[in-house]
Amino acid sequence: MSDVDSAMAAPDGDGDQDSELTLDPRVQESIGRSLKAHYDDIVSAPVPDKFLVLLAQLEATERRAAGASNDELN
Repeated sequence: MSDVDSAMAAPDGDGDQDSELTLDPRVQESIGRSLKAHYDDIVSAPVPDKFLVLLAQLEATERRAAGASNDELN
């Protein structure tokens, strides 16, 4: 049995191919820790300058559009 086969086992243990497969709890924990570490890295990363420029442009466009619609109401 390979490492992948041993990490995945049928919940009832009979090896029926039609049953749902589950990961070994240790493998689930390892994947969870790895995903959390990657998520934490992404969340703590600074917003790229290009995105900040695009957001500023969008906000300026929205302000102009809101100002134009307010002028039309008067």
